[in-house]
Amino acid sequence: MQTRHASRSLSFTRLLRFSWPLLCVLLLTACHWDMYDQPKVETYEPSTFFEDGRGSRAPVAGAVALGEVQTDEYLYTGLIDGVEGDVLPFPVTQELLLRGQSQYNIHCATCHGHTGYGQGMIAQRGGMVPANLHQEYLQEAPIGHYFNVITNGYRLMYGYASRITPEDRWAISAYVRALQLSQNATIDDVPAVERAKLGTQ
Repeated sequence: MQTRHASRSLSFTRLLRFSWPLLCVLLLTACHWDMYDQPKVETYEPSTFFEDGRGSRAPVAGAVALGEVQTDEYLYTGLIDGVEGDVLPFPVTQELLLRGQSQYNIHCATCHGHTGYGQGMIAQRGGMVPANLHQEYLQEAPIGHYFNVITNGYRLMYGYASRITPEDRWAISAYVRALQLSQNATIDDVPAVERAKLGTQ
């Protein structure tokens, strides 16, 4: 009697042992991918919902991103009463100019060249001919003009508002002005004290 009971227990144990993997497989096949493949539009994925077929949408006009409330109009537009201003919204420092140089070399030098003469690699390889930043009318342009162009673009140049922060756009503008001065300065622009150090009267 005990032998028969033990035999049945052993058979049941074996059944559980071999049926457990099968049960797991059956449970897994019952799972769905709904949480993984949700009804949403992926990045750059087309959509039949919109007339233009694009899934990616521009922000609603007037929408303000968290932490991006623009309370300083001049800082974000470069305009004073609708006119391009000619003053930086913060003091000029060496740190600011170095930051401007770094950002200029990243975003601007490919077209305008490292010295600003419009001889960057794009122009050298037969692309569009960008502006020579040392032209007289650009030297006379207010610094707000550069901020405005960087922000909104000009002719074939697209705007960098979505790529460069307002602070860095001002830093680039300040560096462009310094670049113009460095390439077009005369000995008369050097202070007398510094001129004496150069051995020039």
